[in-house]
Amino acid sequence: MLPSVYNCEVCVIGLGYVGLPLAVEIAKSKLCKFTSKEIKRNVIGFDISLKRLNELKKGYDITRELSKEEIIDSQIFFTNNPEEIINTDLFIITVPTPIDIAKQPDLRAIKSATRTIGEVLKKRIKKLSPLIIYESTVFPGATEEICIPIIEELSNLKINKDFFCGFSPERINPGDKKYKLDKIVKVTSGSDSESSEWIDNFYKSIISAGTFKAKSIKVAEAAKIIENTQRDLNIALINELTIIFNKLNIDTLNVLEAAGTKWNFFKFKPGLVGGHCIGVDPYYLTYKSEIEGYTPEIVLAGRRINDSMSKWVVEKLIINMVQKGMVIKNAKILVLGLSFKENCTDLRNTKVVDLIKHLESYKTKVEVADPNVSEDEAELLFKLKIQNEIPKNKKYSAIIIAVAHDKFKKLNNNEWEKLIETDGIIFDLKGLLPQSMNVLRI
Repeated sequence: MLPSVYNCEVCVIGLGYVGLPLAVEIAKSKLCKFTSKEIKRNVIGFDISLKRLNELKKGYDITRELSKEEIIDSQIFFTNNPEEIINTDLFIITVPTPIDIAKQPDLRAIKSATRTIGEVLKKRIKKLSPLIIYESTVFPGATEEICIPIIEELSNLKINKDFFCGFSPERINPGDKKYKLDKIVKVTSGSDSESSEWIDNFYKSIISAGTFKAKSIKVAEAAKIIENTQRDLNIALINELTIIFNKLNIDTLNVLEAAGTKWNFFKFKPGLVGGHCIGVDPYYLTYKSEIEGYTPEIVLAGRRINDSMSKWVVEKLIINMVQKGMVIKNAKILVLGLSFKENCTDLRNTKVVDLIKHLESYKTKVEVADPNVSEDEAELLFKLKIQNEIPKNKKYSAIIIAVAHDKFKKLNNNEWEKLIETDGIIFDLKGLLPQSMNVLRI
């Protein structure tokens, strides 16, 4: 028998950009947003990082997605002790699923979380059948082919008899204050019809935008993959057009502005494509496709184009510096922005790091400023010394605007001119500055 949708103990495993907002939303919801029924849920936040747990217990969220008040008021019980989640009715896994150096799926975290659940279920006393929902991005088939067998083996329980599973892909958009968790339609799925209905009703209770019940777990997994693969390919097309227009001495942003006047033109912009989704998810799809004997052509071509853009940007800058007679070696270059997108702290798979490495290969002196990211995290992840404030009383041979943070948008023309040497180059990758400033544009 399944537990009550409205009165159950929930454990969210993995308290990052996805897990923490989800745990808080579950904890704060006291009335079902679909039926208006009363909700009484006990919420546990589980993470293997003791540092992260200690910060959250004090109400501090390094991702800046939630305020101190929101975290403390949620009354979530934070722990890293598996013994304290034995009686959980619903486990939701929101751990990272990145790619490795060979661009293959790295499933270590999701396998580890699954093993923890398997061991916990072996000790479970409750008669109610537990549910496990995966939100972490995986390739189609991973939940049923990899995760469920691990749980069955470690717990000695059987799927759809002793426990149930589902997949509901995360759609969190870090830094987005408009489209927050409860404002985004949630795709749901379950391992059988009963669990599918239960899981859909569970998410309906916390998601104002509503849900979409997918036909199967595989369909839900595939839907997540193609959401981001589609965006990746659209951006790859614009990036390739940018390379072509550059050879034709045409400003790409001017072209896009003109083409965008047509009602059905998709308004994508060129640039660096990183992050935890768009720059990663297509590789999960191509990995599974190649296992099945088909090597994707368009998807991989798009990935190659987008992965190569940081090198193209640097080469374009260097060529322009040489044409101006500037000395490249030891040239001081300021890179503005390190996070993978504007107005967020997220450094996962940021392609600005690749851009910096290419600049350093020309023996330039690179400085990095980002008002949003943690200096300690940049040092830990990339061995990069960055600064949160834009340097004052310094002038640079070149400045690259890599991320369109609001703080950069607020600088006026005079402030930009103070940062750049005479005949220096501002390379505006994001189209922040007016063309009248005679900046280099992508």
